[in-house]
Amino acid sequence: MHATLAKFGYPGTLVCDYRYWCVLLRPAQATLGSLVLAAKGEERAFSDLPDEAFTEFPLVIREIERGIKAFCSYDRINYLMLMMVDPHVHFHVLPRYAEAQVFDGLHFPDPGWPGAPDLKSATDVPDEIRARLLHTLQQCWPKT
Repeated sequence: MHATLAKFGYPGTLVCDYRYWCVLLRPAQATLGSLVLAAKGEERAFSDLPDEAFTEFPLVIREIERGIKAFCSYDRINYLMLMMVDPHVHFHVLPRYAEAQVFDGLHFPDPGWPGAPDLKSATDVPDEIRARLLHTLQQCWPKT
């Protein structure tokens, strides 16, 4: 496990595990259902990933979008590959909503809508709600 996976709580935040990728619940919920799509390898440049990771990539993207849609119907979805602080290959996956969402009584606004997402305005999610959110996303995930 590399430092970027650890930073995002792997394995405790694991939504789905693939051969070359893993999907994690993003600890800071910038929008409801925010995820991290992380390569499992040590690569620090997208172009350095093995060909097999690129072959698996479309399956992972389809399952992300189906899984989030089954969980909560989003209006748009953003994939941000920033890698400025956390150097290993990963994307922040942010479902976007025109209206604030509610999960387990907690409100999740999308303050950047309809513009760029505001990553600094994450909703503070108590541990017990975070655990339910993770479990719910896991249950919504496509079974392939």
